[in-house]
Amino acid sequence: MFDELQREIVLGLAPPESALIELDLAKRFDCSQGTVREALMRLNEEGLVTRLPRRGTSVAQCRPADARVLIELRLKIECDSIGRLVSRADGELETILHGRLNDMRNAARDADEYGLAAHDRAFHIALFEAADLQLVTPILRRCLIHVHRFKIMKSGQLRDLEETAERHVPILDALRARDAKRLAEVLRHHISTIVDFGPDLTERPSQ
Repeated sequence: MFDELQREIVLGLAPPESALIELDLAKRFDCSQGTVREALMRLNEEGLVTRLPRRGTSVAQCRPADARVLIELRLKIECDSIGRLVSRADGELETILHGRLNDMRNAARDADEYGLAAHDRAFHIALFEAADLQLVTPILRRCLIHVHRFKIMKSGQLRDLEETAERHVPILDALRARDAKRLAEVLRHHISTIVDFGPDLTERPSQ
């Protein structure tokens, strides 16, 4: 049930601030309240739900201000590690990333937006893990899921899923060439154009 609840929250099927009642969820998923509680605790750790004593659990908010900071954090985490990443990259990493790209393409052709987002996150995590910065990976993982949630919920229209998948090709090409400068450029563009806030995301808004 954890995966299904995560899917519903990321896709906006469970609206922000909507209540999640343990007993109702247990009946819906035909499971124990203990199983529900464990799933909600995991979602709370991801920041997808808010659990408050004596007030219950609700779906977390999804605000532009948070999304902007999270994307800026992604830029810092992913782009500042490029040199370290490229020096450790090998053919196995390229194979893994190509497989993730094909997973994205298949999800796009099946019109599976959540599956595409999940494979997208896996692509970026695999790429970053090559830099061997293990304490930072969980932070990036959290950034990724919240940015994808914001992008999906705020898109306002059907997105071209195949185009979303193909946006990863330049990243893979730059890695194959072991071109750290090019990889940093394409990755920065890729991240900064995930969500259209109006101005370029790499430019801070005026105070």
